[in-house]
Amino acid sequence: MVKVGIIGGSGLDDPEILKGAGEVNVSTPYGSPSSALTIGTIEGVPVVIIARHGKDHSIFPSKVNFRANIAALKDQGCTHILASTAVGSLREEIAPGHLVFPDQFIDHTRKREWTFYDEEVVVHTPMAEPFCHNLIALLSSASEARGATCHKNKTVITIEGPRFSTRAESHLFRSWNADVINMSTVPEVGLAREKKMHYAAIAMSTDYDCWREDEGSVTWELIMQTMKQNADKVINLFLDVIPKITEYDDVCVQ
Repeated sequence: MVKVGIIGGSGLDDPEILKGAGEVNVSTPYGSPSSALTIGTIEGVPVVIIARHGKDHSIFPSKVNFRANIAALKDQGCTHILASTAVGSLREEIAPGHLVFPDQFIDHTRKREWTFYDEEVVVHTPMAEPFCHNLIALLSSASEARGATCHKNKTVITIEGPRFSTRAESHLFRSWNADVINMSTVPEVGLAREKKMHYAAIAMSTDYDCWREDEGSVTWELIMQTMKQNADKVINLFLDVIPKITEYDDVCVQ
């Protein structure tokens, strides 16, 4: 049975989109997840929402317990994950307000617990195609149908945070062919892959990072302002795509 986990990012920690919504507190062998789980349905499809940074956004990126978050969703029976995230754009054509559905990542983190297999059992998980292409196709189709500008087949680079990049780093990441930058996709996507869960990121471009000389420095206030202005785009994608997931036999993580 399909069950969808939503990981709420900046400005989308707890969208009121569920029928019969209720909260449950859980624990995992890896500790407590970032928030209580909000459980309900969207057009009959069971859905579980977790707030990545806590419901009051009190958890900074390096302290997010990614393993507990993914383990909690897996324990609830989730088969798919849709993860919203704010990203900075490293490309002129990806303007603030645009949606991005990455299919590759570059890991530039340093301190995070990035695997479930660090004791006893050694498992080497294939990661050539980390994101679910079926979910990406559904998301991009739904986005285009609503007239939103979106980009797919892009690469996200995840940095440790909580600071933003220097201009030199921003140019370096562009030279690595990264298209957008954030602080949350890694190790989240890899952990989901280890648990054999279909994962796609709904990334909203909020700024041009700092590589453009004519742009001011990126600020948290700017990110939140753009996310709030465009949050309905992401919520509508949840509503459009989740009922359609049940129509597909997707084997990307088998």
